Amino acid sequence: MSAHPDETVPLSLTGHCPCGQVWDNVSVQTTVSRQVHDLPELQLRVTEYRADVKVCPTCHHRQQAPFPGHVSGQVQYGPRIHGLAVYLNAAHFIPLERTSEILEALCGVRPSDGTIALNLHLAAAKLEDFETQLKAALQKQPVLHADETGSKVNGQLQWMHVVSCAQLTLYGHHPKRGFAALDAMNVLPQYQGILVHDAWSTYFKLPAQHALCGAHLLRELRGLAEHHAQGWAGELRDALRRVYHEQKQGILTATARTAFEHQFDALLEKALQVNPEAPPVPGRRGRTRQSLGRNLALRCRQHREAVLRFLHDERVPFDNNQAERDVRLWCVKRKVSGGFRSAEGGQNFARIRSYISTLGKQGLNVWYGLVSVFTGNVLMPDFSV
Repeated sequence: MSAHPDETVPLSLTGHCPCGQVWDNVSVQTTVSRQVHDLPELQLRVTEYRADVKVCPTCHHRQQAPFPGHVSGQVQYGPRIHGLAVYLNAAHFIPLERTSEILEALCGVRPSDGTIALNLHLAAAKLEDFETQLKAALQKQPVLHADETGSKVNGQLQWMHVVSCAQLTLYGHHPKRGFAALDAMNVLPQYQGILVHDAWSTYFKLPAQHALCGAHLLRELRGLAEHHAQGWAGELRDALRRVYHEQKQGILTATARTAFEHQFDALLEKALQVNPEAPPVPGRRGRTRQSLGRNLALRCRQHREAVLRFLHDERVPFDNNQAERDVRLWCVKRKVSGGFRSAEGGQNFARIRSYISTLGKQGLNVWYGLVSVFTGNVLMPDFSV
């Protein structure tokens, strides 16, 4: 129950006691309270600013009092309407038309799709300084996570990339999936820390130290063991799971870790033996396609240090769940409200989502943050985490 209710409604006891005593003549001994928590009636509140206009009696110069900086038009919506429109569309992926319908039902006003799109554009422009500070903060993190997923623009495939940690999130929308997108985000090409990812080849072009997602590896090993009868894959999966759980529980000894690494190397050699190199196909140019088992074994051997980095650096997690959780919201967005009408719309959305995600991770109120964007005093997260 609230300690400070906004309204108190007294309920007087009247009538008679069964013995005949009139309750109006009896003093109140105590009260019993019940509370109803509800929203106030929603209606648009109109504030009119009236600027004085004066004419100098000496030189006849006409002067008008200035309007506040946020009052730029004769009639306009205020920061809460703007913030609510962006909150519905960017935080909860409600399409533009349905956002208009909700605003009309709640507030009695129905901004057009173009107005809401303009709100998103203005919010992105006002968050430019936030994004600059966010990128600088990510550069200082000892461990980052990265992932990407498809995103449609007018039906054409583009890509949404994420670079994140536990307290910060940066999204980037780009026509390309490759290095050009990472370069445009301007974080990973200069990053010297540890980057956790899913072994996509482009990430290995970066100067970071690499750590590969163990969850991805477990899924691949399970597929090889169950669907391709690769016994070594089942053995390696069991050994990897065992050493991971022992490390998580704090009972993994140095001897056990060394024994696992020897087993890891031996099972990879076994994998290459049971998956020999496929001979070249006569008349076909380029590399010969190899089996799934051989490709996985070669990758694990080539990037052995990245696969096993979690065993030697307590800062490195076993999986890339951080980035996968952050990028999953874009899959929800595709399902709920589809793609974007323009590349600029995707970029604006990515910047706003970076702000929303970062505020949420730090326990800050996203609604207050989005309203602050339109008041000119942007609520900033803590970049020193």
